[in-house]
Amino acid sequence: MGTSFGRGGATTFQQDLANADCIVIEGSNMAECHPVGFQWVMEAKARGAKVIHVDPRFTRTSAMADIHVPLRAGTDIAFLGGIVNHVLTEEKDFREYVLAYTNAATIIGEEFADTEDLDGVFSGLDPEHRSYDTETWQYEGSEMQSASGERDQKWDARTRGGAAVSESARGEAHGSGGAEIGAEPRTDPTLQHPRCVFQILKRHYARYTPEAVEQICGIPRETFRQVCDLLTENSGRERTSAFAYAVGWTQHSVGVQYIRTASILQSLLGNIGRPGGGILALRGHASIQGSTDIPTLFNLLPGYIPMPHAHTNEDLDTFVQAEGTRKGYWGNMRSYLVSLLKAYWGPAARPDNDFCFDYLPRLTGSHSTYETVMAQLEGTCKGYFLFGENPAVGSSNGKMQRLGMANLDWLVVRDFSLIESASWWKDGPEIESGELRTEDIATEVFFMPAAAHTEKDGSFTNTQRMLQWHHQAVEPPGDSRSELWFAYHLGRLIREKLRQSTSDGERERDRPVLELTWDYPTQGTIAEPDAEAVLAEINGRGADGRPLSSYEQLAGDGSTACGCWIYCGVYKDGVNQAARRKPGTEQNWVAPEWGWAWPANRRVLYNRASADPDGKPWSERKALVWWDAEAGKWTGHDIADFKATKPPDFLPPEDATGPDALTGTDAFVMQADGKAWLFAPAGLTDGPLPTHYEPQESPFSNLLYRQQHNPARQLLPHRNNRLQPSGAQPGAEVFPFVLTTYRLTEHHTAGGMSRWQPYLAELQPELFCEVSPELAAERGLEHTGWATIVTARGAIEARVLVTERMRPLRVQGRVLHQVGVPYHWGPNGLTTGDAANDLASISLDPNSHIQESKALACDIRPGRRPRGPARLALVEEYQRRAGITDDTGTEL
Repeated sequence: MGTSFGRGGATTFQQDLANADCIVIEGSNMAECHPVGFQWVMEAKARGAKVIHVDPRFTRTSAMADIHVPLRAGTDIAFLGGIVNHVLTEEKDFREYVLAYTNAATIIGEEFADTEDLDGVFSGLDPEHRSYDTETWQYEGSEMQSASGERDQKWDARTRGGAAVSESARGEAHGSGGAEIGAEPRTDPTLQHPRCVFQILKRHYARYTPEAVEQICGIPRETFRQVCDLLTENSGRERTSAFAYAVGWTQHSVGVQYIRTASILQSLLGNIGRPGGGILALRGHASIQGSTDIPTLFNLLPGYIPMPHAHTNEDLDTFVQAEGTRKGYWGNMRSYLVSLLKAYWGPAARPDNDFCFDYLPRLTGSHSTYETVMAQLEGTCKGYFLFGENPAVGSSNGKMQRLGMANLDWLVVRDFSLIESASWWKDGPEIESGELRTEDIATEVFFMPAAAHTEKDGSFTNTQRMLQWHHQAVEPPGDSRSELWFAYHLGRLIREKLRQSTSDGERERDRPVLELTWDYPTQGTIAEPDAEAVLAEINGRGADGRPLSSYEQLAGDGSTACGCWIYCGVYKDGVNQAARRKPGTEQNWVAPEWGWAWPANRRVLYNRASADPDGKPWSERKALVWWDAEAGKWTGHDIADFKATKPPDFLPPEDATGPDALTGTDAFVMQADGKAWLFAPAGLTDGPLPTHYEPQESPFSNLLYRQQHNPARQLLPHRNNRLQPSGAQPGAEVFPFVLTTYRLTEHHTAGGMSRWQPYLAELQPELFCEVSPELAAERGLEHTGWATIVTARGAIEARVLVTERMRPLRVQGRVLHQVGVPYHWGPNGLTTGDAANDLASISLDPNSHIQESKALACDIRPGRRPRGPARLALVEEYQRRAGITDDTGTEL
């Protein structure tokens, strides 16, 4: 299970791990959840690399590591911030790299106030709306225009005439790249100015001392110091270190800032854009990366172009002006967007109609999966498609998911097996408790059997941005069909019905659907659309109809069409580049002819940073690309993430725009200032610097600041989403333990692909919970016996696994016990059990809308849970004991 990897030679992911001198695996049990990728960790270890595993549990990954660092779930920012503090105070940063390639020298405006000044919050906080105005976070002498985050927060002010009109077109994307900086900001290359980023960073992390890390995370100072030494000793000019993480980092109310802290640390150490460096996201499925590239996200268009917002002044020119940047590759926004519109609407997209820009859907706010559940409960969302998702057990607060689906008019579920999201109306926990009655549920459920990847052609885009083509091996059985078949034929039938429209109003309303390019060739007895034809459309074509070879060819005048600009080149010369399988022995160690990586088959992003400002490798041992003065171009093992002919000493003319405005040392080509951001003046909703906050529900108070939680966290109050008191609040003692969820090798995500398999069901036959011998003794839990775990949302039962893999920690002067629960079970399949996610609340990271399910507070007691209405009564009893009301946990 886990990420799909090539087998012909070193890919980007493999080379970053196998070439690393130190690997920190944090937020993942990589050996068990990503075993195919873990072989490259073991190869690096065989070459002498040090492996550090940071995880609440001791796992197979820990057993193979040089150091296992147990920490309290939900405290990674304090841990990483402590390492940042060590790097800065001990002067262990790679100073030449930092000066050349980061914004360390940039001076921030004097209006900015840090958490150090405001006891845990930044300047610009609007407490009523739980949001920040980023105006005070700007570079001095510049005004950043965020390409992500809460893009719409100041729309009224920005649209009152003059130059601000362009701001009316800004989208509401979370996570797309680039931000405009306006004028060139002031800098201090000596790094001594009190408001330069470097000094702000030092002050911000000064309180993240080894003593604070020990008290917050439960990590002994000696262990922490050992981690700091190994990481800094294996970073710099001659050596590089890599971080690898998974959802143990993302599923938190500050998950994005976890990864931001790692990016700050890796930038300070010079580990970005270099072999054996980077921050590697371990995906739980072979094409999770692809599902964000094309994408399946509500707030992005393909290639991370922000989705337009429902503004009255929005047209193509103002949108491009607002979303593009003057400098860097987002300066080509018009070319990317117009080419996409041409791919969507073909001949109908013309200059005189803004290339059908008005046909694009418009956002009216955030529409994440959890807000969709709220819309279901409110009755405003009437229908729901589920493609390979099982929210009834796989999403936080499964009860809310099931109640929401019970309020729909119709529900379409496509999956391999009859998952819980297709059967909750007859076998869900709410049927047992009496909260729902099958005969009262009006939702019409359509279950559509899905084809497996072996039964269809297509591509995977895995964690290293590499597309690999899979060929159909067998025909799908019975009525099973691919997603491509389903989407294409559903669209075809809708278009046929719309063509029957008779009135002028109907025809005008339906024009965006009727004018779509929907002419894919089909093949075989079931009329399966040609997947390569779709890939060719995504790649793009020029005015002559021939496939494009690079996003550099895209134009903003309508002469090119491209379904996803970052994928341009995957069908170069009419050849499916993703299907290439040249053996590793026949090419260099980067293996550029195994599959195809976006963009431009580049295997390491920002690899200009692998060379010094003069274009020479920092070291021969870590050489990747370099400037060949004689040939007048960049060369090396990889394709340069840079204009190939741009010399290191290049200075652009003042009127240059787009990539042409980047200097010869601007390695981070998607940023408008060409720098890696140690301080983020725009793009994040919850602060320019990562800050330790306690999880939404925590047995402890925030030791660093008065501010307990992320003030910008997203909460969705509902009577079935009750939150618990935390820290020193009355009632917090009712839930004294920390609960974390995780996955197993033998099962996959919510279990829809594995609980029906006899061998896998036999290997992991029941839901269990891991507890330490000390906790077992304290609560009377017996090994292999039953335990009931309770939160303010639900109560589940699990078999008890008493194990020393769960170690008690000493946090803030007292012993803390943690409970581990895998999340693969539900009532269907060959192995059944309660759903762990029924315990989790819907409290979200404000940037990504991802739930906090890796750090909960709970109680655990011996014995099986009550049945029927008695389970609901048990949860209500806990709510009463903890004094929980509608307002509990909602404070800023």
